[in-house]
Amino acid sequence: MRPCKLGLAHRPWRAALAAVALSVLPSFAARAFAAQVVRIDATAPGTRFPHFWEETFGSGHAALAMRADYLRDLRAVKRITGFRYVRFHGILDDGVGVYTRNFRGNLVYNFSNVDTIYDGLLKNGVRPFVELSFMPRAIAANPDARYDFWYRPNVSPPQTFSKWAAVIRVFARHLIARYGIAEVSTWYFEVWNEPNENLWGGPWRQKTYFHLYDSAARALKAVSPRLKVGGPATAHAAWIRAFLRHVASKHVPIDFISTHAYADDTTQSLFGHRRPVPYDDRLCLAVKQVRSEIDHSRLPNLPLYLTEWSVMGRDNARDTTYVGPAVANTIRECDGSVQMMSFWTFSDVFEEGGPNPGPFTGGFGLRAYGGINKPSFYAFELLHQLGHERLANPASDVIVTRTHDGSLAIALWNLVDPGVKGKSKTLRLKISGVLPDAPVAIERVDDDHGNALPVYRFMGSPRYPTLKQVAQMNVATALPPPKVVRLRGGDLSVTLRPDALFLLRIGRNAS
Repeated sequence: MRPCKLGLAHRPWRAALAAVALSVLPSFAARAFAAQVVRIDATAPGTRFPHFWEETFGSGHAALAMRADYLRDLRAVKRITGFRYVRFHGILDDGVGVYTRNFRGNLVYNFSNVDTIYDGLLKNGVRPFVELSFMPRAIAANPDARYDFWYRPNVSPPQTFSKWAAVIRVFARHLIARYGIAEVSTWYFEVWNEPNENLWGGPWRQKTYFHLYDSAARALKAVSPRLKVGGPATAHAAWIRAFLRHVASKHVPIDFISTHAYADDTTQSLFGHRRPVPYDDRLCLAVKQVRSEIDHSRLPNLPLYLTEWSVMGRDNARDTTYVGPAVANTIRECDGSVQMMSFWTFSDVFEEGGPNPGPFTGGFGLRAYGGINKPSFYAFELLHQLGHERLANPASDVIVTRTHDGSLAIALWNLVDPGVKGKSKTLRLKISGVLPDAPVAIERVDDDHGNALPVYRFMGSPRYPTLKQVAQMNVATALPPPKVVRLRGGDLSVTLRPDALFLLRIGRNAS
């Protein structure tokens, strides 16, 4: 249900937004010569269109999942996307206490916090995408090898790989004993996080990571062959060819390939060259590169999971309306090349750099500190409405889909990168295969719809907003019911301001 609106007379920022909104309704009479024409045949054959971008979300480290605000944000994002898995770092960290010394100095296993974490996820309809990290200090070759996250995880190799394998076996057995193999076999186990970066302290980084992976994968499969394991979980889509050669030649268990890529990764790190590639194209070019490496390997049927990704973050862009069009464009470009993508992250309850410094500081999440819905939150809400069958279309700013009831669900956007001055554009849709006067339901996220930033500034940009202020911001920016118009002879012209995202729903096909 959508929250009820507060009276405009008592909420001056709502009145201001409403006044602006009335002035920027879609232009249904834009000049034909100024418009980009998009032709859509609602009866055209379609291809399967799984919602790969919203199956999984990332989050901070494991201990955060025991916090009420983490679970609050998880429930909010689950409500608008239906996501099924969440991934986070550090389930084996000493802060969770899986394998540590007790007060007598004896080494003990303790899964009480693991149970609290996973029970909380499952109770809220979300399963873990288990990242096996980081190293318990009790078996670390270097107990002082701490990475510079605020919670200081140990990134050392194990004293011996047999000790590492023993921890993984005990961990897996506990999960199966508590949740049952039928449940745990639906989870994913990913070995480590970004071992090609300083998050792995092994000498000869790639070689020692491969040993780490082998030990973990064989340990899991020894507990149950039904457990799903993969890697290499690298940054910058790296090491894929070498990893595939290794697991194939050594007959190491592998159920999926995972890696990471971000829109603002450098071309050198992603592709090994410095030639210019637009930020908005880099991520999916990297995905297609990895898909090709898998296809040309001895294991061509492995699924690809991009277990971390996000749009460009310059100038705090992840707090702005830029995210919606950037995500839509990523969906358009990556469709067909990847089976699952884990957006980093669903919430700004996140502590790699320390406790949250306040709302709208450029965090990765869909919800800002305190539970404030960002424009990205509403953008994912719109994109969730896309159908499960995609109709081919050459436009670079359109995704056309068909829903189960035969309706069209169409995403339109005007992508303008941070720091670039853009301008409005008009798309003229010419739609056949529907009634010429079919109703069209229109929703949008733009500067004046689903955007909490002007409301937050009106409040004086409080660093620690009260619960009441958070509620007021979310009520003020909640998406209103769709505006319903009708096609005119199968035509509709829509004007989009910079970084606007629209979702159009058009009734059943004409008989």
